[in-house]
Amino acid sequence: MSNILKLKPDVWDLSDLVKSHKSDEIENRLRKISDKIKAFENKKLLLKPDIKAAEFTRLIKDSESIAEDLSIISGYAHLKYAENTSANDVAALVTKTNVFSTEASNRLLFFDLWFKKVLDNDNANRLINEVPPVYKSHLNHERSLSKYTLEEPEERIINLLDVTGISALIKVYDRMSNGFEFEYQEIRGKRKINKIFTNKEKLMSLVRSSKPSERMAAYKALLSTYKKNSGVLGEIYLNRLLNWHNEYILLRKFPSPISVRNLSNDISDEAISALLKICRDNSKLFQEYFVEKAKLLKVKKLERYHLYAPLKSTNQSKVTYAKSMKMVLDAFKEFEPQFSKIVENLISKKHIHSKLQNNKQGGAFCSTISPTISPYVLLNFDGTLRDISTMAHEFGHAIHSELASQLPISVQHPPLPLAETASVFGEMILNDKLLKDAKKRDRKIMLAEQVDDFYATIMRQAFFTIFEINAHEMVGKNSATTVDELCDVYLNNLKEQFGKSMKISEDFKYEWLYIPHFYHSPFYCYAYSFGNLMVMALYQQYKEEGNSFIPKYLNILSSGGSKKPEELLLENEIDIKKESFWQRGFDLVGEKVKALKEI
Repeated sequence: MSNILKLKPDVWDLSDLVKSHKSDEIENRLRKISDKIKAFENKKLLLKPDIKAAEFTRLIKDSESIAEDLSIISGYAHLKYAENTSANDVAALVTKTNVFSTEASNRLLFFDLWFKKVLDNDNANRLINEVPPVYKSHLNHERSLSKYTLEEPEERIINLLDVTGISALIKVYDRMSNGFEFEYQEIRGKRKINKIFTNKEKLMSLVRSSKPSERMAAYKALLSTYKKNSGVLGEIYLNRLLNWHNEYILLRKFPSPISVRNLSNDISDEAISALLKICRDNSKLFQEYFVEKAKLLKVKKLERYHLYAPLKSTNQSKVTYAKSMKMVLDAFKEFEPQFSKIVENLISKKHIHSKLQNNKQGGAFCSTISPTISPYVLLNFDGTLRDISTMAHEFGHAIHSELASQLPISVQHPPLPLAETASVFGEMILNDKLLKDAKKRDRKIMLAEQVDDFYATIMRQAFFTIFEINAHEMVGKNSATTVDELCDVYLNNLKEQFGKSMKISEDFKYEWLYIPHFYHSPFYCYAYSFGNLMVMALYQQYKEEGNSFIPKYLNILSSGGSKKPEELLLENEIDIKKESFWQRGFDLVGEKVKALKEI
């Protein structure tokens, strides 16, 4: 891409989805979707046990067409909202599309329930074996959900209540937390520096500052703000837990709260239990690293404020957006030219929102809306090295989506355990190239940063999930559980993670309140641990096999969600039910810690 070095942080162009929400376009398109749904409802009489596979396949494709139209409209609304979470007209549009989508879901529910609950096993298996192979795994998974599916009137009620119930509460959480102002008070020698941060990402970039006073001030500003709002935010979370318990344990009879996520991911409870157990067993590996890091920083013991302290003694210079993009594209191109071409296509289509602005949603994400439309990527780019890794991570998601874009919408998205495969691999490609090109004196710094990243994306996420398991269990047994009790559980969770390797101050008991996944997608976090450890194993395989590994890797990505994760990985000689597989990832972490000590 010839003009890559002229790129600057920019906003995205959503016109591939909707030209403008201020015209009649959305209203007209919703009307057309409603007409499609009505036509689909008229085919209800076709749902008989002896329905032909060809007719059943046509119904699947009709429902996918409706789903795609809905995804484009609601996707547009949510992307506009991510740009500016304080925009009242866009918030209203999100509510409107959520309500419409819920109503549409309820009208289409009969087809899903007929296949899950009404159709007998013999005819269900007949259809599964006769439809196009791309749907087989998906349909088998749908049938596995049947025992947890309620009757149609009950499913309709749950869908309707969610819009004004738990979904509305989570929207309140988002609007509150994205609108926070953080009072930053830094003590630097005899000077006191006071600032107000309105962008959480900008504030949190300081936790990796080379200045201890900035790191401490950033965390204190964050934690004091969430402590001050812990009453409301904690109450929202308690209701999230109660809602989860009432629907999935009491009504649907799932064996445990996390089983809901595992079944949704089409993965066994045993595989995730093995993952979390091996993470817990290897906590001492990271504790060993933090003791070593304290020595490198010349302190007796690390405090939690300084977890991500860089080994450099001076502030790292900011990297321009253009240079960062070139670094990522060069690393991707060296691995597989197709990867860099996919990212270049996103740039040319203006499908990236990278500019920092007030009230913009924090963090970063990649949104895949339709197989026929290139994904959209949100970044909060501020020129740090962390931002470059984040860029590689989110572009990895986009690559995953594009490689699976030949699949229908119902099976394009990879299940959660595989959702981080390309994103984490993208980071490793980048970091490996940077490490290879680095001067000897910089390698120690880069190794430490890698282990910091391994902690953040493996151990931290696993212990987040362990906290969720404990929190859900507490509230399931006692609906009168308090926010303070959850704070104590979280503090004990931190103490187990770090052991004697780090000093944990009391204010960190409020840290869990700012983890949006707890609210949006309970038990999502183990996907990061899963993805990172799996990618480590895949990356080691790549190093052993060289370019002959790449077709296998592309096969995993291009399969999207069309195969059961455990079966897809077994095809590539990976058995995720074995603790030895997960241990292989931690062995790589051990090698990095050992190399760090030896430099």
